[in-house]
Amino acid sequence: MSLEELNDYANPNVFQYKGIYFHNEYTTPEMIDSLEHLEIRDSDVFLVTFPKSGTVWTQQVLSLILNEGHRNGVEALNNIDRAPWIEYNLNNVNFDTRPDPRLFSSHLPYHLMPRDLRNRRGKIVYVYRNPKDVLVSFYHYYKLMVKMQQPNSWEHFIDLFIAGKVVGGSWFDHFRGWYINKQEFNVLFMTYEEMKKDLRSAVMKMCSFLGKTLDDEAVDTVVEKATFKNMRHDPLANYTFLPQDIIDPSKGSFLRKGTIGDWKNIMTVAQSEMFDQVFEEKMKDLKIKFTWDIDETN
Repeated sequence: MSLEELNDYANPNVFQYKGIYFHNEYTTPEMIDSLEHLEIRDSDVFLVTFPKSGTVWTQQVLSLILNEGHRNGVEALNNIDRAPWIEYNLNNVNFDTRPDPRLFSSHLPYHLMPRDLRNRRGKIVYVYRNPKDVLVSFYHYYKLMVKMQQPNSWEHFIDLFIAGKVVGGSWFDHFRGWYINKQEFNVLFMTYEEMKKDLRSAVMKMCSFLGKTLDDEAVDTVVEKATFKNMRHDPLANYTFLPQDIIDPSKGSFLRKGTIGDWKNIMTVAQSEMFDQVFEEKMKDLKIKFTWDIDETN
């Protein structure tokens, strides 16, 4: 796709603000700006991801770690109420009245997050996933969203993703920004792939970072309730509670496959090689390893 064609792609349901694309029905530039002054408590926990990087899954894990009531099944709250989005306040949650520890979710880049987080107040769990699988999952997500301008084709969406013309902006900029500036935040980096390989170890790692001590039985409960299979059948965790004017269930489910290496099922060799070239150019100075295939986790 030519640069002119990319620039001509118009999505009436998003707006661009400070280089990032947002859903225009669920937030405003004023709301995003107001987050700079959000008062942070030392006990606050923020889950930060680029879209389609294991967000819903980690919402479930963190809410189960932090709240015994969720583990005991006595708190009938869906994931948006358990871990509300700071930039998309879908349920008009009053952040100030939430009890400690407050758990929040965000897809924001580092420079748009609340200012006090840069003083290493609160804790951030940043989950990232290999971008080829993010790309595939995002493509299917776009098809689910009722009010999202659909890309012309899979090839079209690849170009949009690489150019950062999707909700959330550029995956490359998002990850780079957080990784390069990590010393300014109290942040734990986790990968989607390490969670898939050994969820129990990932849960223990998060518990240690959060200063939360759980006995073996409680950890087992977290792991059991956060398996992909169980979440797909949990109406409080699988986002089936979203109204049909947001998501069209006839076109698939919000939680789709939850696998590693699904990009191999849709990307051609030429598309994969092109993506590899872009990845190498944009990420070559970062000494960090990504897992691209399930075989690499064995």
